Amino acid sequence: ALWQVVMGNNPSDFKGEERPVEQVSWEDCQRFIEKLNREIPGLALTLPSEAQWEYACRAGTTTPFHTGENLTTNQANYDGNYPYGDHPKGIDRQETTAVKSFSPNVWGLYDMHGNVYEWCADWWEVDLGSQAVINPRGPEEGTDRVIRGGSWINDAQYVRAAFRNLNAPGYRARSLGFRCARVQEA
Repeated sequence: ALWQVVMGNNPSDFKGEERPVEQVSWEDCQRFIEKLNREIPGLALTLPSEAQWEYACRAGTTTPFHTGENLTTNQANYDGNYPYGDHPKGIDRQETTAVKSFSPNVWGLYDMHGNVYEWCADWWEVDLGSQAVINPRGPEEGTDRVIRGGSWINDAQYVRAAFRNLNAPGYRARSLGFRCARVQEA
């Protein structure tokens, strides 16, 4: 609904005021954020960095999912025909679901696993290194942008908190959306 109000259209394959917008490129997201920030001075929204996205998804946990060692299709929207590990199969909805259809993580964030992949601000970097880094930033340039979270079309292993993927900034798909972040720098 917010995309519709700000941009005047809805590019999504799966329409609905409560569904996440999809079929938006990284470039489309930048135009949306710029327009929204102009309309609401001081809002200062952005896409999260890859590190910020994972930190928010994990919500203080160290397990594959913020729900623990497993994720069921009662907890997130992914292709339940392909559960994580040897866990039982679940539902394959074959489309996005309304935001807040599942319980949030302990920090109150919804749909961090599944539903739609989410664009991040960072350029893709293959090797993130093995040293601990506080709030790392991606490379200054590149050809692909980071996407995180997995989607309704993915197996459970691809919606884990640590799973990373990439796409060209102009790429659009019905499994790809975004979330805004309002990040305060320390």
